[in-house]
Amino acid sequence: MAGVAGTTLADELNRLANGGATYPSTANYLDADGAANVWAGTSGLSLIGALNTKAGNAQSAWLALNGVCNQLGGTVGEEAVTALRARAS
Repeated sequence: MAGVAGTTLADELNRLANGGATYPSTANYLDADGAANVWAGTSGLSLIGALNTKAGNAQSAWLALNGVCNQLGGTVGEEAVTALRARAS
């Protein structure tokens, strides 16, 4: 399932952290940083840190939010949430 239009960045990160097919229940919903860390398999990193780690970027080459989300989503020039919505499960 691809992301749903109208969702937030935190919603999309939670969907991806939940395996990419569905959005988690309210009881399992995390803030954006938490969901990004679950998806990236990291702990305690900022949103940008976790996404860049997921993308395999060396710290010296870390991308800004839109850039790393486009890299992860396989898109170009999109806003972060739109890029993550495009990521197929």
